[in-house]
Amino acid sequence: MESVNQGSGIRLLKKGQKGVMYALFSRVGIMFLLLVLQVFALFSLFNWFRDFLPHVLGGTVLFTVGMVLYLINSPLDPTAKITWLIVIMLVPVFGALLFWYTQSETGHRAVKKRLEDLLAATRDKLVQNEEVLAALEREEPREAMLVRYLQRSGCFPVYSGTKTTFFPLGEDKFAEMLRQLNKAEHYIFLEYFIIEEGLMWGQILEILARKVQEGVEVKVMYDGTCEFSTLSYNYPEKLKKLGIQCKMFSPMSPFLSTHYNYRDHRKILVIDGRVAFTGGVNLADEYINHVKKFGHWKDTAVMLEGEAAKSFALMFLQMWSITERQPEFDKYLGVGEQPLPLSGAGGYVVPFGDCPLDGDKVGERVYMDILNRAVKYVHIMTPYLILDGELETALKFAAERKVDVRLILPGIPDKSVPYALAKSHYRSLLESGVKIYEYTPGFVHAKLFVSDDCRAVVGTINLDYRSLYHHFECAAYLYRTDCVADIEADFGKTLEQCREVTEETVRHEKWTVKTMGAVVKAFATLL
Repeated sequence: MESVNQGSGIRLLKKGQKGVMYALFSRVGIMFLLLVLQVFALFSLFNWFRDFLPHVLGGTVLFTVGMVLYLINSPLDPTAKITWLIVIMLVPVFGALLFWYTQSETGHRAVKKRLEDLLAATRDKLVQNEEVLAALEREEPREAMLVRYLQRSGCFPVYSGTKTTFFPLGEDKFAEMLRQLNKAEHYIFLEYFIIEEGLMWGQILEILARKVQEGVEVKVMYDGTCEFSTLSYNYPEKLKKLGIQCKMFSPMSPFLSTHYNYRDHRKILVIDGRVAFTGGVNLADEYINHVKKFGHWKDTAVMLEGEAAKSFALMFLQMWSITERQPEFDKYLGVGEQPLPLSGAGGYVVPFGDCPLDGDKVGERVYMDILNRAVKYVHIMTPYLILDGELETALKFAAERKVDVRLILPGIPDKSVPYALAKSHYRSLLESGVKIYEYTPGFVHAKLFVSDDCRAVVGTINLDYRSLYHHFECAAYLYRTDCVADIEADFGKTLEQCREVTEETVRHEKWTVKTMGAVVKAFATLL
């Protein structure tokens, strides 16, 4: 028996050694090692400056004072200013140089310029139906004002005659995705933050491969961080062998770059310019509860049928064309003309995107507009709650105006630090009358707002810094569409499975969670 155990131990040791060798000498391992070496070299350079400056007119003190004055007068978000002030006062030279590096456009200047050119070239690709906008203006002028703001930031027309369907779970969206993919005749676009091999992606891929054989053009795009977690670096080549065009957005490389800070967090599926999906659901098995990671996975999505689907096609093509020499837009935006649905197509829909490189916080401003105009209620689901001062004030002000503001957050977190950060906001929000609930069966990944039985947003935009400031995002703004009632009904049903957060529960929170939240909150904008 002892020899058997020893033999098993030796096999495990060899297997572990093999895993370590793979980690060290695989492309990802080598890339990680090179990145670590660059960080070490940069830190050594900063340390040399720190040792050098005190010999020049008390340089450290003067340098710190100068940086503090610069930050106070800079156009940065006030919460970000506080973070950088703390960093620079703790480590003056290193902090200042790190600030300069992150604020510079080193690493993403070319991408920013390319996107600016693409957005300018496509600003009029989708023409606003002025009769629709005029009808909205007569019905509710303040909604039309929001639409005009969105059109200022991009090509985001408002549509009527678009059928909307809400999916309260990822598995509901998945079933409808399969049905719609099987109907594709011209093209299929998929843009997702995460794609992972498994049951969900396997069934989708099977349909995509078959559709390619039928003459349907298929384009797939996913974020480059998947290379570290779910897919191999050469995965686009694997799909190419099936006839599927595939790209990684911002693939990782062994060189430090500010571009890595900007990730493609969108979830878009477009079929023939007539059907589009968006929401929180990525293409991995936990999103449809086939795999359990953090209890029951609560997610949501929305499907648009009609002309509004072309807005998501345009968003996809803008991102796809970053690396294309001769982008093609008209080829796709002109196909798939369909008669308007006969039922379930009431109200107005505005698909919109948010680009982190234009300095315009579109997602946050849409959320704040809903909060500021709410009369009866604003109900919110979000996986993360890492707020800047403006958004926190908007939530509190709405509650103080006696609007019923309710937030549903995860009961089982996926990450300990964001969980602690979310709880650091609880006391302040509760004092203003905001009601907070935690989903006891598991993890809430849904990103939605619903207000006053007439307006809602379903998309990819979380209430955290990365989503609001650093990610490419998208969503559908819905006004008086039939599915708004379904969204509110699902919120009420989900609420029944939640525990309410009170001042008493906040007081008895674990001291470790409170301490982590208090400490990390000072650096929240850097996470």
